[in-house]
Amino acid sequence: MKTLVLVRHGKSSWEYGVGDRDRPLLEKGINDALLVSSSLKSMNLKIDAVFSSPANRALHTCMIFLRQLNFNFDKFQVTNELYDFSGDDVLHTIKNLDNKLGTVMIFGHNPAFTHIANSLGNTYIDNVPTTGLVQLQFEAEYWASIKKGITVKQVFPKNLEG
Repeated sequence: MKTLVLVRHGKSSWEYGVGDRDRPLLEKGINDALLVSSSLKSMNLKIDAVFSSPANRALHTCMIFLRQLNFNFDKFQVTNELYDFSGDDVLHTIKNLDNKLGTVMIFGHNPAFTHIANSLGNTYIDNVPTTGLVQLQFEAEYWASIKKGITVKQVFPKNLEG
């Protein structure tokens, strides 16, 4: 059994004269990351490893989650392949994960994450929103052999706001 948790980066700012990789989170992005990571913490999911895109907005979102979850940073890695918008490199990363890892969380970008959620899950998602979390489960022993799995959970900030 393999479990994949996709988290799209939080809402980011276009206000600064920086390249795409360096765009920061807006305050809303930070607040949404706190909200969704708190919801994830209540699920008591045992996560074996976490990978993030090197883009500032994805990495900052990831750091908020890791702190909320008291996650061991030794099991965290920045992966350039996750700075991908098509989904091809993301899928390559997933298929090449260490088979000792049962549950993996990755942080990245759209449209790649919506594409991955729809091609690997069994529930159609029109759009994974910023700070959206999608949990997928696969009846597979090896990451390389995962195909269509089950969309176990979707946690989107708009559904958590009171």
